[in-house]
Amino acid sequence: MLNIENLHASIENKKVLRGINLKINAGESHIIMGPNGSGKSTLASIIAGKKEYKINEGNIYFLNQNLKNFSPEERAHLGIFLSFQHPIEIPGVSIFNFIKTAVDSIREARNIKKISSKDLLSKIKEKSSLLNIEKSFFYRSLNEGFSGGEKKRNEIFQMMMLDPLLSVLDEVDSGLDIDALRVVAKGINDFRNKNNSILIITHYKRLLDYIFSDYIIHILYNGKIIQSGDQKLAEKLEKEGYDWIVKNKV
Repeated sequence: MLNIENLHASIENKKVLRGINLKINAGESHIIMGPNGSGKSTLASIIAGKKEYKINEGNIYFLNQNLKNFSPEERAHLGIFLSFQHPIEIPGVSIFNFIKTAVDSIREARNIKKISSKDLLSKIKEKSSLLNIEKSFFYRSLNEGFSGGEKKRNEIFQMMMLDPLLSVLDEVDSGLDIDALRVVAKGINDFRNKNNSILIITHYKRLLDYIFSDYIIHILYNGKIIQSGDQKLAEKLEKEGYDWIVKNKV
C-alpha cells in the first residue's frame, strides 16, 4: 500500500530525514518511536503532503502511484488521513458541516454522489457511540474550546467517518488521561481491518498497551530507521529507553 524508498527531506534547508525505507501493506499496523527531533512528525507531514517540507531524494508510493507531485487534497482523495498533533480551531464551522464537506469532497473525487443528510447522521450516530461522543458535540465549532482529550477523540472520529486506506496518527495519545486514552484506543481497534493500514507515531508505550499487539515497531533516530521489531522491542524501550540502541548504532 505505502512504499517509501530512500527518502531524504529537509525544511528551511535543514536536513531532517536521511534515507527512510518503509513498506506498509494492507491490514498492517506500524508504530514509529524515537527521541525528540528524530524526524517522526516530519515523516508524517511528508506522507500527507505538507508543502513546507522538501523531498531532496527518494520516492513515496501509495497504491503504486508516486506521491511526490500530489497535493494534500489529492492524497486525501486517494485514501490518506493524517491526525494532527495540535488540531486547529475553526470558529463558526460545526463538526457536522466539516465532516459533510470532507466526505462529499472525497466522494466527488471518486465520482460517487454526495451523501444524504440522513445517511450521514446514521453513520455519525454509529461511529460516535463507539467513542462515547454525545449528539450535541457535533454542533460545536471545530475544536473551538475543546479539551486535549476532545480534540484527539474528534480526530479519531474524523478518521472513522472518512474511512481512509492509510491513517497516520501523529501523537494521538499526547496529553490524554487514562480514560480518554482507552476511548481513543478503542476507536483505533474498531476501525482497523484487513483492507486498511495504520501508522502510529508516539513517544510512549502506554497507547500500545490498549491496542492490537501484532504491530511492527520502528525506531527512528537522526532521520533514519535504525531498528525494527515486534512488541518485545517496545517493551525493551519502555524499560531501557533509547540509549542502548543508539550506542549500538554509533
